[in-house]
Amino acid sequence: MSAIIRTVAKSVRRLYPEALADKSWDNTGLLLEAPYRSDIPRPSSKHIVLLTIDLTKAVAAEAIEKKAAAIVSYHPIIFRPIKSLTLRDTQQDSLIRLAQAGISVYSPHTAVDAALGGVNDWLADGISGGKGNEESREVLVPVNGVEGFEGAGMGRLVTLKEAASVGSLVNRVKKYLGMKHLMVVEAAKHKDHTGIRKIGLCAGSGGSLFKGLDADLYFTGELSHHEALAAKENGISVIACFHTNTERGYLSKTMQPRLLEVLADEWSRVVEAEKEGKDGFEVVVSTADKDPYEIM
Repeated sequence: MSAIIRTVAKSVRRLYPEALADKSWDNTGLLLEAPYRSDIPRPSSKHIVLLTIDLTKAVAAEAIEKKAAAIVSYHPIIFRPIKSLTLRDTQQDSLIRLAQAGISVYSPHTAVDAALGGVNDWLADGISGGKGNEESREVLVPVNGVEGFEGAGMGRLVTLKEAASVGSLVNRVKKYLGMKHLMVVEAAKHKDHTGIRKIGLCAGSGGSLFKGLDADLYFTGELSHHEALAAKENGISVIACFHTNTERGYLSKTMQPRLLEVLADEWSRVVEAEKEGKDGFEVVVSTADKDPYEIM
């Protein structure tokens, strides 16, 4: 493995260890190790790492145009076993073109969900207005045994100090995520202005984590029709934002500066130990990465 890709992988793992990911179904880690192309002229003296939620053809083209060294893709582009690599499959087409361009791909996915200070804590800060407004914050499914990450886990249950209305929470989420419209299920009791104190939340799709959860409101990217219907029948309101809108803002607000700091630290050790070039890293958030849905 080249020193550059080794540095990227080690840096991401420092922030989001693979041991935090749900390996029962998720596929995280270095998914594509491409031979580094030293023959490709770089537009910058620094090695570019591109952050994205989804690795689409548009994002792959963006990475190639920027002559990036690596992509950190929150969602894994390789999810199920691959029996062949062809240009007919859009994801495989992207992988082939990225390998040709010497661009590797790392996916942390559910490790980012579980980590303290990860995407779920970022969402919790958004809907509560910060820990100063919270009585407590708990993980829904703990992930134990990862040294230095005690207290990590999937999902969050936030209990507010003071009850809030559905409308006030909707406005807070809109502002935090930069969205004009949300999908909202308002339970009958909350229409009568009964306040909300307990909020169960999960980035992406939270239905499986919310089963049997004692909460007043679910905050997530998406629920199925029947999950939303069951919530309403049980007196639980829902704020849903479409899947990736609960994740994308985390890249620029939190992951970008944190990864840049850790990359600089890791690269300084590589430079000292291996006498590598002194160029550092630039972390860029993809502009081609978009939610597939538009609200019209």
